[in-house]
Order: sequence, then structure tokens, then C-alpha cells
Amino acid sequence: MSELDLDAYLKRIGYSGSLAPNYAVLEALHLAHASHIPFENLDVLLKRPIRLDLGSLQAKLVRGGRGGYCFEQNLLLAAVLERLGYPLRLVAAKVRHRGDRDLPRTHVFLMVGADGAEWAADVGFGGEGLLQPVPFGGGREARQFAWTYRIVEEKPGQWLMQSKRRDGWANLYSFTLDPQTSADCEMANHYTSTHPDSPFVSTLTAQLPTPQARHVLRNRELIEDRGGVIERRALRDDDELLDVLANTFGLEFPAGTRFGYRDTIR
Repeated sequence: MSELDLDAYLKRIGYSGSLAPNYAVLEALHLAHASHIPFENLDVLLKRPIRLDLGSLQAKLVRGGRGGYCFEQNLLLAAVLERLGYPLRLVAAKVRHRGDRDLPRTHVFLMVGADGAEWAADVGFGGEGLLQPVPFGGGREARQFAWTYRIVEEKPGQWLMQSKRRDGWANLYSFTLDPQTSADCEMANHYTSTHPDSPFVSTLTAQLPTPQARHVLRNRELIEDRGGVIERRALRDDDELLDVLANTFGLEFPAGTRFGYRDTIR
């Protein structure tokens, strides 16, 4: 079993502050992770397996300078928080931001205890996702720079993570608090990275939220959201795509690399 290289992780996310297991540190670590390690599915399109063991996660996301999607991102964060002494649990969710179809639980995030309360920590939802934890219970709003989130109870035992838009609250994902294990993550990860109905096997995405702007690349469309001002730009070709991956997301690939995505977005 691989050991967590905490120093390497902290260097990767640019964090050098306190490591006491309290909310202030949780918030700072969450923001540093979310804004330094991009959300991306490029290995899926390159037909590479997505490994969730700690050694593989560190090799890719920490030492390799790459990003990943929810299972990779949040399992890495879980290993860090557990080392620091935070109580936490894995929570599975159904993505709802593409509509209210009944989809499988293909998202995972963390419930973390700090300062006598429980917080949803999620560094793996990409450009629309959290920069900082969101309080669980009571539907309290969490303002995070230009964006606002809350968790509300949809029906007994089922909750919604929502983000605030100009026209009201939009659902991101729904969840229950049924316990999840690493084996549950492995099964959902297999579906997400291989099933033909999974958008990750056909749509290229790289996403990086920061306090100033949220950068989203879908196939050859680059989107920049500054919390009210959204700019879109179509990339000329796959060579420009490689330049954007490197310069906007810090993801370096050899010249001539081509990803097996479709030109339309589901």
C-alpha cells in the first residue's frame, strides 16, 4: 500500500499554512486544491485506465502534474484529510445539472467534520463545482467569490446541491447519506470511464475554477465565466487545443497528441 506524500501534495497545490484539523484549514486546503489541480478526462479519451489506488493518484495528480475527475480528485483529498485527522465519509451522488433524468450515482464527494459541524467538500465537479466547502443542514447559503451554493432537502433523506443563477437556484446533484466504500467508487469509475452512455468517453473536458474566473474547455470550445460575464471562443484545431491545455490548465502533452472526442457536446 502506498503512503501519502503529504509534502508533495502541499507543494502541488501551493499550500504552506497550518495543518490543524479545523474548518479554516479545511477551507484553505479545499480552495488550493480546487484551483490548482484541474478537472479533466483526457486519459479516458486516450484509452488509458483510470486507477484509484493512492499510488496511482499521486503519480498522476501530484507528481505527474495532471488532473482528474471526481473519483480521482476527491479520493486524493480524502487521503489528505484523513492523514490530518478530519472525520469524513464518502458520499455518492446523481448528477442533475443536465436535467432531472434518473441517472446512476456517478459522482462522489466528501462529508467532512470540522468545528462541530459537517461540510460538503467537493474538488471534483469541475468548472461549476465548489471552491470551498458548503455547510450541510439548514439550507444555509455559501457565498464563494462570485458564486453561491446551498444544500437543501428535496425529500426525506435526499438532498440537493444547488448553485445560484440569475434566474434562481439550479440543481447540480442529488444525494443520500448511504455509506459508500472504495469498492463502490471502483464500480462507478468503471461505468464513467468506459460505458458508451457516459459523456466522458466522447466529450473532451478540462475545467479549472479559480476565485477570479472559471475556465472550461469542452471539445474545441473554451469558456471563461467571471460570475456574470461569460465569454466563449472556438479553437481553430487540435494544435491550438494542445496550447490551451498547456497554457490555461497546465496540462502538457506531446505535440501531435490527438484525443478521441466527438465534435458535438452531449
